[in-house]
Amino acid sequence: MSSSRTVARTTGVAIRAMLVLTLVLGVGYTLVVTGIGQLLMPFQANGSPLADDKGSSLIGQSFTDADGEALPEYFQSRPSAAGDGYDGTSSGGSNLGPENPDLVASIGERQAAIAEREGVSPDAVPADAVTASGSGLDPHISVAYALLQVPRVAEERGLPEQQVRDLVESRIQGRDLGFLGEERINVAELNLALDEQEG
Repeated sequence: MSSSRTVARTTGVAIRAMLVLTLVLGVGYTLVVTGIGQLLMPFQANGSPLADDKGSSLIGQSFTDADGEALPEYFQSRPSAAGDGYDGTSSGGSNLGPENPDLVASIGERQAAIAEREGVSPDAVPADAVTASGSGLDPHISVAYALLQVPRVAEERGLPEQQVRDLVESRIQGRDLGFLGEERINVAELNLALDEQEG
């Protein structure tokens, strides 16, 4: 009798503890953290959205037509191995090693295509222009790749080249904490700024 009373009491305590902890940690903690995020960093807490709900500044986009051809009036992103390209549900790289013949061939093809599109030597094409990031969702390109595209974008939009170059230079993001990584440019933000400047 006493042993079944002890079991019932222990079970009751366990159930009450589970309910209290579920409310405190599952509901209360979530509401507190969400509230702090909305109060202190609403832009980041809401997914770092671009203007007019055109995606997130944290996820890259491709600027191509229905056939997958680069839109010449826009700065181009780096390649993406995520699904069919910049697919947020299929984040990941190709996982091909640097000596894999398929990877070497695709890099060569991209290098030739970009060199032709930009009117430069294949040797002038930066590495990030022909290689995908580890996640396949990187929204950034190098400053060198952005500057390489300036003449084409300026010509396609009928803008002075210096005006487009100034816009690119105004969008350069520095190294994280001042020393980590490289200077970079968010392509979607740059293209939005370009559209806003023209419109």
